[in-house]
Amino acid sequence: MDFSGVIPAIPGLWNGMVMTLQLMVMGVVGGITLGTLLALMRLSSSKWMSRIAGAYVNYFRSIPLLLVITWFYLAVPFVLRWITGQDTPIGAFTSCVVAFMMFEAAYFCEIVRAGVQSISRGQMGAAQALGMTYGQLMRLIILPQAFRKMTPLLLQQSIILFQDTSLVYTVGLVDFLNSARSSGDIIGRSNEFLIVAGLVYFTISFAASRLVMLMQKRLAV
Repeated sequence: MDFSGVIPAIPGLWNGMVMTLQLMVMGVVGGITLGTLLALMRLSSSKWMSRIAGAYVNYFRSIPLLLVITWFYLAVPFVLRWITGQDTPIGAFTSCVVAFMMFEAAYFCEIVRAGVQSISRGQMGAAQALGMTYGQLMRLIILPQAFRKMTPLLLQQSIILFQDTSLVYTVGLVDFLNSARSSGDIIGRSNEFLIVAGLVYFTISFAASRLVMLMQKRLAV
């Protein structure tokens, strides 16, 4: 085992890590935003809105993420061509970001829905008695409390997404894992680079998991 080739490859590995973090952050922000809207739809008194959101969540939670990434990469350009009548290349990065946002929204939706349902219904009744609209009720009273309770779960799902970003190799994106594998293949030290990549993923994921545990204890007080 010779790890001496890892140090010269650090700039390339760092570029791959930047790609991984960009995908994760954009996927989390978009997923939470869309997931919150889906959660409000599922909690809505409108049956058709609740059913549409429920069908969305059940569908994306029933298929593998790898299939979603591949589908968006191959199918979205055809859809855009059908809508606009011209070729509209969106690239592998955009396809993966959209795939992560759409896929993770199904999981964030259930987290947000559980958080909202954990808030006492008495607060909702009191807000309605004060004349607040549904939007004001959610924006000013329910969602701030719900997000405080579900922050550890949101972070835990973000850690899972951080690990899942390695699937973008299927569409040719050079994330951290793909960068490590390519660097190892170039100098004939694939095993060493994969070991280093595994240690990096473990260190970041383990540290983030410990942070989640500490946050759960603090929020429980």
